[in-house]
Amino acid sequence: MNLFAEALAWLADPVHWSGPSGIAARLAQHLAITVAVVAVSAAVAIPVGVLVGHTRRGRGVVVAVAGAARAVPTLGLLTILGLMMGIGLQAPLAALVVLAIPSLLAGAYAGVEAVAPDVVDAARASGMSEAQVVRQVELPLAMPVLLGGVRAATLQVVATATLAAYVSDTGLGRYLFAGLKTRDYPQMLAGALLVIALTLVLEAVLASIQRAAARAAAPTHARRAPA
Repeated sequence: MNLFAEALAWLADPVHWSGPSGIAARLAQHLAITVAVVAVSAAVAIPVGVLVGHTRRGRGVVVAVAGAARAVPTLGLLTILGLMMGIGLQAPLAALVVLAIPSLLAGAYAGVEAVAPDVVDAARASGMSEAQVVRQVELPLAMPVLLGGVRAATLQVVATATLAAYVSDTGLGRYLFAGLKTRDYPQMLAGALLVIALTLVLEAVLASIQRAAARAAAPTHARRAPA
């Protein structure tokens, strides 16, 4: 309990909130890393996942690639990339992209694949092109599952982004590594609490967005049905 009290006292000290190494700056860095990694990963994984879900082809390859990426230890990959790329953000960003892609890929293809075939057939019968079917029918209906993949990837990245401090002076992970090096355990625990708090905030925001998407994707009659 004393350690928790000391960690809370460390967090409450105004000195630790100001400057380029303060909590506010570290939080912003950590959030920026998370957003950048998820955005890059989504740009790669979601189009591939949507294509696989729409065509119903290549699912086995996607599952194999996603499984292989999940099996790669992030710290080990970061160490290898750090040795190749040197000190800086390039190595942790690349390692975190590998971590994020499987969840995004799975969410995209599973969401599109789950759209009822009769709905897709009706859209085609009405004269829609394949691109229109994807944009106007499959993606809106798949959005809750797709956002579930974004949610899972974001939570994985924000928790693991502490490793960025392994090879760069960036993010909340600096408090963990600096505290470990100097045996400043209150600082370490404070850093961990900050990561947990940021993760919980992002989880709440993304869960709300996913629920809103699920309501929007639900049939009108289902939304109007009495509870």
